[in-house]
This record gives sequence, structure tokens and C-alpha cells, in this order.
Amino acid sequence: RMTESAYVSGIKLADARKTQAETELSNLKSQLNPHFLFNTLNNIYALIDIDTERSKESVHDLSHLLRYVIYDTSSITVPLSGELAFIREYVHIESIRLADQCDIQLRLPPVSGEIEIAPLLFLPFIENAFKHGISPTLPSFIHIRITTDEKCVVCDIENSYYPKAENDRSGHGIGLQQVQRRLNLAYSGKYFWTHGVSDDGQTYRSIMTIYY
Repeated sequence: RMTESAYVSGIKLADARKTQAETELSNLKSQLNPHFLFNTLNNIYALIDIDTERSKESVHDLSHLLRYVIYDTSSITVPLSGELAFIREYVHIESIRLADQCDIQLRLPPVSGEIEIAPLLFLPFIENAFKHGISPTLPSFIHIRITTDEKCVVCDIENSYYPKAENDRSGHGIGLQQVQRRLNLAYSGKYFWTHGVSDDGQTYRSIMTIYY
């Protein structure tokens, strides 16, 4: 009876921890949604005075992004193919705003719907690349490359580095601590993340590997 009681208690404790982790994951992800919308609306607002037609196109693209964020990311994991389509449209909106100001390269793999991943996992890294990788006067670049194989998915982002002042709250990013917490909850022991500024201080690179 003692063994059975301990076994049942262990199951209840594991279920409670799982529920707590899923709740915290949901809370962390929910912080991304208004942040993403705030950033994108700011970008479209800035584009209105530059190119009205392109700003209309961006509003149309934004509707697709919002549909995905609101309706398709409610579960713990989503098809990687959906995430890649979201990233493609997000980068497209940013590219319209920047025009020829920045060298933007996006390489995405063809994937089936079988691979699942936590929703909006790579969005903070991409947002930070656009926030800190663009200079209005100096050469800038953002290179995003996502690859997959039978074991893992890798998101490799490299950008020129023009850090914003601490008191600049435009597009204030989701903190790296929150990103780290989400990774620890969703992929404990199943991810590898390296990130930092190059020795010459000119570029920033983030490489995230998620194992299935």
C-alpha cells in the first residue's frame, strides 16, 4: 500500500509539474503576441509616409500574420511548415519597410507537416536582428538561415550590430531571460543555443538548435 501510494503521489506530482510548465509556457508565449503586433504596427506606420501602396500591402500581410498568431498557435506545438510561412511573411513586411537599405537574406527549408515545434520560438531572435541590425547611414545586413534534418532544426541568424540605447523603448524586445526560460521549459536538455557579438563588435550571431 505504501508503494502504491508513493506511485500515485509521484504521478500526481508529475502531472502538476507538467500543468505548471504548460501554463508558464502559455504565459511566456502570450507576451510575444502584443509585442509582435506593436512592432509590426510601428513598422507600417513608419512606411505610410514613405510609400502608401506598400503600406497597404503590409496591412494585408499583417492580417495573415495575426490570423496565424491568434488562431494557429494555441497548442503547445505547431507544424514547422506553418512557422516557416509565418517567418517568411514577417520578414517580407520588414523588407518592404527597409527597401534597399539593408541586405536581407532568408533561406528556409522545404518541410512536411510532420515536424512539430513550439510556436513563435524563433520570432524574438528575428525581431532582435531587425532592431539591432539596421543603421540608417551605414551598410547593414541580416542573414537568416533555417535548416532541418532527421534529428534537429537549426536557426542561424547573423546581422550587423548597431545596438540601440538603453532608453530607446521603440520595439523594446522580449528579454533573453524570458527566451531562455521558455527554452528550458519546452526543450529541457534538447536544445543548444549560442549567441553573442563578434570580437570586432561589428556583427551579432545567434545559433539555436532544437532536437526532436
